[in-house]
Amino acid sequence: MKKNKYLLLLSSVGVFALLVYAAVSENFLKEWHTIQSQARTTEGPIDVRLRQIVNPSLGTTDRCVTCHLGMSPGETIVSDLRAASAHPPVVHSPAEMGCTTCHGGQGLATERLDAHGDVEFWPEPMLPARFAYASCGTCHVPLEVPNSERFELAGRTFERLDCYSCHRLDGRGGTLRTSPSTGMEGPDLSQTGIRGFDSGWYQGHIAKSEESGSELWAKSFREISEPDQELLNTFLSLQMGAPRLIEAKATYNSVGCAGCHVTGNFGGEIGVDLSRVGEKDPNRLNYSAIEGDHSLSNWVAQHFRLPLSTVEGSQMPDLALSDDQIDLLTFYMLSLRRRSVPDIWLPKDRVRSMRFGVREFSSDPETIYKAVCSACHGANGGGMRYPGLAPYPSITSREFLELASDEFIAATITKGRPGRAMLAWGERENGLTAEEVGALVAYIRALGNGVDFIPDARPRHWAARDPRNGETIYRANCAGCHGALGEGGEGPALKNAAFMDAATDTFLFETIAQGRSGTIMEGFKTPSPVRQALTDSEIESLVTYLRSLSASGKDFGK
Repeated sequence: MKKNKYLLLLSSVGVFALLVYAAVSENFLKEWHTIQSQARTTEGPIDVRLRQIVNPSLGTTDRCVTCHLGMSPGETIVSDLRAASAHPPVVHSPAEMGCTTCHGGQGLATERLDAHGDVEFWPEPMLPARFAYASCGTCHVPLEVPNSERFELAGRTFERLDCYSCHRLDGRGGTLRTSPSTGMEGPDLSQTGIRGFDSGWYQGHIAKSEESGSELWAKSFREISEPDQELLNTFLSLQMGAPRLIEAKATYNSVGCAGCHVTGNFGGEIGVDLSRVGEKDPNRLNYSAIEGDHSLSNWVAQHFRLPLSTVEGSQMPDLALSDDQIDLLTFYMLSLRRRSVPDIWLPKDRVRSMRFGVREFSSDPETIYKAVCSACHGANGGGMRYPGLAPYPSITSREFLELASDEFIAATITKGRPGRAMLAWGERENGLTAEEVGALVAYIRALGNGVDFIPDARPRHWAARDPRNGETIYRANCAGCHGALGEGGEGPALKNAAFMDAATDTFLFETIAQGRSGTIMEGFKTPSPVRQALTDSEIESLVTYLRSLSASGKDFGK
């Protein structure tokens, strides 16, 4: 009996000790207690307590400010603490929006690893600091972003014309703002893409320069050409307080990703939809080939370096991207995330995209080509070859552009090549408009040094030889690449109604005769070590046979 009493006493003391330790640990030994006990305001020590930002309409309760005291509303910390740093200037007030709305992590947690989401099974950890502004994509949708070259040109134009003298942009510039007597202080332009800007700014500058009588005005502001005005308008329309996000999106619009992948309301269907790829759960990814931390950003970067190392069976080719491009594309992928928010919180750019279908990329033909076409046909239209994939033909070679009418190229873009990687960009939902297709045709010709189509007086279908002879020639010379029945292989399908409807007999004849540069399609009118040259009548028989293929049986484009 006495022994049981001792056991009960010992267990009670043990439980009491644990409770005391838990109370002391929770109330005095936590990291946030240490931080707050060291913090001072101008009035002295602060109250040591939990702090939080609550926004019921967004469904957030964030205790991040329990440690990040400098970001806590209503308190100015003067202590030399890293946690006392104020939030960098942003479009939204963290005191209103909270923290996890943008940054992710666990808002209710007060331990560092838990709060940052760097724990097993938490699907939304905080983004690494260098990708922090990717979180703007949670709500915002940067619209009408051009390709990298035009984006960089617009930025250089802003700098070349010395706009930084009077205007601040993302904390830079405004060197003449310190002298109010000059009257040259201009507004901060960091958020003109969100808040808008006066489209008549140039005329206003001219008028003010003439009215002010200031010698400094006269020397600092001069007439600007229309192309430069257009570039400046492009630059201003992109400013949203997150310059690296725009640069990242411009990179995406330059390497052909949209040809295979959908983002938002536009893109191809060959690859996976990337519209919310930034929400991938990092706990469910394959890190076997990845060095460093097991984070979504590391996984995405490795996927751009070597797609097969992260996704078994991936058909994405190695695009030979630079480290800078990989870093920017990773940034953009991390920005592709969405949070459901009440309509009152929706920013204008997201409303314009969701409700009115405004494009996320610029509609100029250079950007359309680089965003949609360049991964397959090359930045200069010379075609591409990737290991394990069928080659993509040149569309800027002289022999092609002389044979292909504008109508043929436009029809190919509009209707695509069913059964091949070439999609029907003019017939897709939110696809290219007829005007955009026409501008793209002109851009392709410009890439090909302005080579014009050579009209042919003959009718569209003039070949009328014996198709049986053509079949013999086809089996001997063409079936190895185009398939025994024209179904395609390393070469495109020839038993394809969309292609045959667009192609004239002259186009087929001359393509067979001359070949296609940038591909393995050689000209059959020229002999090779393994075969004789084909005569005109033999090529005509082959064209007749190809027409009969398309007119009978299964269409391999469907």
